[in-house]
Amino acid sequence: MRFTFRPVDPVADAPVLHSWVSREYARFWGMAGCTEQDVVEEYSGIAASGHHQAFLGLDGGVPAFLMERYLPEASPLADVYEVQPGDVGMHLLVSPPSGTPQSGFTTSVMQAVMTELFDDPATRRVVVEPDARNHKIHLLNQKVGFRPHGVVTLPAVDPAEDHKQGLLSFCTREDFLATLTPIPAVPAAATKGETQ
Repeated sequence: MRFTFRPVDPVADAPVLHSWVSREYARFWGMAGCTEQDVVEEYSGIAASGHHQAFLGLDGGVPAFLMERYLPEASPLADVYEVQPGDVGMHLLVSPPSGTPQSGFTTSVMQAVMTELFDDPATRRVVVEPDARNHKIHLLNQKVGFRPHGVVTLPAVDPAEDHKQGLLSFCTREDFLATLTPIPAVPAAATKGETQ
């Protein structure tokens, strides 16, 4: 898998994004009942914001995931924690599988996203606030080095709810890189005769 990133085109990409965000698996994205026009408006607003950007992740040129990067100080997060210099917020939505799911695909996507964010030397820490009920994403976040800070109350993303309980978590560059460093095997000769 070799992933590339390009900015979302709110109009041209609306059909594919709508086909992802309107599915049950994406319920925590908060756009389950949206139309394609709603997607155009949402991503046009993001593009015009000056503090929030959306990117399509491509796998061999085919859209495979959506990544959003934003400045926490310009978001509701500024009201629930003390934003540090170099903090960058991130949202991620992986496309539904089009065939047999590939083992490790979502982890590879997350590693590519984190690498992309940390490629900017100004990024010191990535901040996420997924729905506290979204246990799958919490496990994925831990795999790439995120450490939970605590549950925070944020504005609702789902129109059917009046607020969101998000698990605020942080990942430093060092914590992410540590998840990529394989633990070297101890040569057999070094352990010969040892028992446990």
